[in-house]
Amino acid sequence: MRTMTTVTSRSPRRRTVVALAVVLIVLVAFVVRLVDIQVVNAREHVDDSLAMGLESSRTLYGSRGAIVDANGTPLAASINRYDVQIDPMLAVDGIETYDGDEKITTAWPELAGRIAAVLGMSTGDVQKIVADALTDNPDSRYAVIAKAVSTEQYRALADLGLPFLSFPPQAGRVYPDGAVGGNLLGFVGSDGQALAGLEAADDSCLASTNGKVVFQKSPSGVVLPGTEVVTQPAADGGTLQLTIDRDLQWYLGQLIAEQVQNTGSLRGTITVVEAKTGKIRALAEYPTVDPNDPTATPETDRGSAAFGDPNEPGSTMKAITAAIGLDSGAFDAGTTVTASSREVLDGGARISDSFAHPENRYTLTGVLIDSSNVGISKFGEKIPLDTRIAYLKKFGLTDLTAVGFPGESSGILRDPASWDKQTFYNTTFGQGLAVTVPQLAGAYQTIANGGVRMPLSLVEGCTAADGTVTDVPDAQGERVVSEEAARTVSQMLENVATQGTLADQVAIPGYRVAIKTGTGEKTDRDTGAYKSDAYFTTMIGFAPADDPQYVVEVNLDEPRTVKSSAATAPAFQKALTQVLKTYRVIPSGTTTPELPKFG
Repeated sequence: MRTMTTVTSRSPRRRTVVALAVVLIVLVAFVVRLVDIQVVNAREHVDDSLAMGLESSRTLYGSRGAIVDANGTPLAASINRYDVQIDPMLAVDGIETYDGDEKITTAWPELAGRIAAVLGMSTGDVQKIVADALTDNPDSRYAVIAKAVSTEQYRALADLGLPFLSFPPQAGRVYPDGAVGGNLLGFVGSDGQALAGLEAADDSCLASTNGKVVFQKSPSGVVLPGTEVVTQPAADGGTLQLTIDRDLQWYLGQLIAEQVQNTGSLRGTITVVEAKTGKIRALAEYPTVDPNDPTATPETDRGSAAFGDPNEPGSTMKAITAAIGLDSGAFDAGTTVTASSREVLDGGARISDSFAHPENRYTLTGVLIDSSNVGISKFGEKIPLDTRIAYLKKFGLTDLTAVGFPGESSGILRDPASWDKQTFYNTTFGQGLAVTVPQLAGAYQTIANGGVRMPLSLVEGCTAADGTVTDVPDAQGERVVSEEAARTVSQMLENVATQGTLADQVAIPGYRVAIKTGTGEKTDRDTGAYKSDAYFTTMIGFAPADDPQYVVEVNLDEPRTVKSSAATAPAFQKALTQVLKTYRVIPSGTTTPELPKFG
């Protein structure tokens, strides 16, 4: 028998369905409106609240990018720092707490003492900050107790549970290894502004972009839940990777500090350049600066003297003159000249060697071994002046390096049109012109690399937060002299290392080493004349000379205990030995071919 559903029984069910549908429609409408208010048109509604004076905002800080060494080890990094802000009106009333039913009142002077203990301040200083704020404005709700405190201090202050303290975060900068590479890294100011070194040179890579979040507050200052809107996201800076090896940089920094102190020098530098790439693997200077506290170092020592302070290269220039003459065809490896220890050359130019000797018939090798000024002058006069100048430019001795370091000098080379004969000869052996430490290292890198000059580099590249890599240096080399000319000069410099007066001091068992020394007179910056008994000494070379991998240059500014270039020999030998160990360079399989000094 069929059961019939009556109209009476269906009506309540229909009304229930309709009621549920109405409720659902209302809920959907509310949700849609809520999404419209808080998501779709959130910015418009926040703007409306701003017009009513109900909006506040705070900064979202992006992190400044890290600087890392060639192996990715951080040399500079960003950390959180915190400002300590106080509400003076609330602070002076003290605080009330309860221990069960017992009310405990702690007065402001005691609270000021707790704050001072964490910050390393006196209680009186903290009280004075609050008192001064209330003197200026009896209704003051804001004063700063300290800026950029550490995370540890922030946590200790927060643990005090004082409702009148607030701790807005600030971006801080830390250099984990202190003064290691400090002259290169540079530093930033307390406001995060890049002020020196690579921090400044590569600020476009490292700089972050701060964002902004806005929110609504009640008239009593309470943030209204759910009203926070990020109107501008923060963007972190990129990671700047250097060519520097941190561990090698540390070792050489210790070594040059010791050598400067042992010789009584004003300052010193050790530079390491990869021969086949031009990458600077270390550039250690002393004195140096700790970027964590740059004001502790005299302003004159906060930059890089290696890049910014050119000096006469002295006899290290003789190898460059030799390479120019060989490559241009002005003479060959078999050419000889006669040279006494003191002669008057063309135009009345007076040239002297550093030691007395009879007239010798020198080979080009002999001139380099004995470092004869007279001898190289006679070889140099065979090279037309315009040819020599063109080669100096190709060697990179007249222009800024590719590094582009802040405050870098392009060296000093007067207009050749103004040269007299004395200058013509003097420049063949490194007087009358000035170069920077990296410029000279780049010139010897050219010889070590078979005559191809690679652009010097300190930066491998910049990796942005999204993984994009930019600022990769140019790896295209330029041929300066022929491979044959470079190899010939290299063998001559090997003979300087084996037959020269410093042979025992620079020898490294198992490796063929090429070197040249130089002693340049120093110019008085005030008078322009040479300073009395003041020299800039250099030793530069590379190894293994049969397959050059690394160029090492040691410089001392005004050594006192030993004033010749011998002052650099101990540091050079130790530095080059450490470089060969660090990079596990295979020893030479042959010995240096002995070349004759005299013809």
